[in-house]
Amino acid sequence: MFRDELKQPLRKKSLSERLWAKRPSLLIMAYVVTTGGFGGGAFWALKQPLPFAGEPIVTVSIPVAEDVTTASTDAAAAAEPGAEDVAEAPVPDIDSADPAANAPVPEEEAGQQVVRSDDAIIVQPKRSLAPAPIEAVMEVTTWGQLPRIAKSGDKPSKVYARTASLNDIHSDRPKVAILLGGLGLNKKLTQRAMRELPGEITLAFAPYGQDLQEQVNVARAQGHEIFLQMPLEPIGFPASNPGPKTLLGDSSEAENIDAMRWHMSRFAGYAGVVNYMGGRFLSMPKALRPVFSELRARGLLFLEDGSLALSATEQAAKAANLPAKRAKVVIDADPTPQAISNALTMLEEEAKSTGLAVGTGSGLEITIDTLKEWAREANERGIILVPVTASFKGRLG
Repeated sequence: MFRDELKQPLRKKSLSERLWAKRPSLLIMAYVVTTGGFGGGAFWALKQPLPFAGEPIVTVSIPVAEDVTTASTDAAAAAEPGAEDVAEAPVPDIDSADPAANAPVPEEEAGQQVVRSDDAIIVQPKRSLAPAPIEAVMEVTTWGQLPRIAKSGDKPSKVYARTASLNDIHSDRPKVAILLGGLGLNKKLTQRAMRELPGEITLAFAPYGQDLQEQVNVARAQGHEIFLQMPLEPIGFPASNPGPKTLLGDSSEAENIDAMRWHMSRFAGYAGVVNYMGGRFLSMPKALRPVFSELRARGLLFLEDGSLALSATEQAAKAANLPAKRAKVVIDADPTPQAISNALTMLEEEAKSTGLAVGTGSGLEITIDTLKEWAREANERGIILVPVTASFKGRLG
């Protein structure tokens, strides 16, 4: 500390002494530091993003959602080469010169679908299904790849199905399931159906198209579950002929099983089988029983398309213990817009009366257009669209 200036001789002060004499007071220094701190803090606060400033905020604890893993959402095993293409199989209506026929499905058009629940309207992407075949429910045979029940007991009817949401299952609102057949023959119309129709619409592929496995997997990627159309003997055969290897009522059991396995080997990924024609075959219980036993042993479902006035499907399926169902309406038996709309209205009325109604149709351009518009309007009227597999016993409670 410096000595009292009155007791020291006169002399020139050093620089340090002059600076110390001119030092600011502690009060001023405290003021400057405090003011600087407040100013810097205010500047920092102004630079921070505060989207909820001035709004009340409630913090709640939300448990982490558990992932539900099923075979349809797991990555599929790599596909084995399928059965060889059959040269004699007719492929009608395929325009090979049309570049749109082989164009990939645009992602932006595959985009979103609107789902109306009991509480809200939710816009969500289509829920993709895993590509087929899935190894656990597939076996390689002399016919090619065939469906089978997995060692775990899982069936193709479950593994390849599009599962209905719990909200839809437990809803009291009327439910409609629709299967559209004839897919895989005309690639351009097939792509339109899989791209433009809601994922809840089930698509049935004929066994006579080209690149069937590729088309089926594109359809599954768009959220559609798949059925296989099985050609069965119609009344008036062979003048009315569904195609090669049609199952015939007077053929032996071995011949029909051989033809059936050929059809089943054409592609993988189907949850069930639906008849293609078959007015005579489906009226013959003796011919049906071994076919239905084969379907049951392979873990598949059977849907009768509703085009026949009389059939032995119910009794034969019961004898074989096969899950089978009969559609109520063929929506495009008369392929005109008004007739299709009327048939869909009948389906709605049936669903309101019984809780659920099943209809079938073909992949015609007029059917796709009319069904697309109806699905949008039906959703607004409170109709719930569900996949066909959900209509079988045990899937909707």
